[in-house]
Amino acid sequence: MQDDFERKLPRRDLLRFAIAGAGTALIGSQLPEPASARSVDLKSKRRARYQPDSVEVRNFYRVNSYPTR
Repeated sequence: MQDDFERKLPRRDLLRFAIAGAGTALIGSQLPEPASARSVDLKSKRRARYQPDSVEVRNFYRVNSYPTR
């Protein structure tokens, strides 16, 4: 009876399955989760971003010696 059991599943194969299972579990836990995307606000996407009278634009023209408006 013992001989039949060893023929069906040798100890080496059992060890291989255990190592493969542990490796698969380790790799599965290390995979990153997919990132979720934020929703896009179309109003802010379509608005004009250039503000000609903003402080940053005035500083740019002042520092780079452009004639004043």
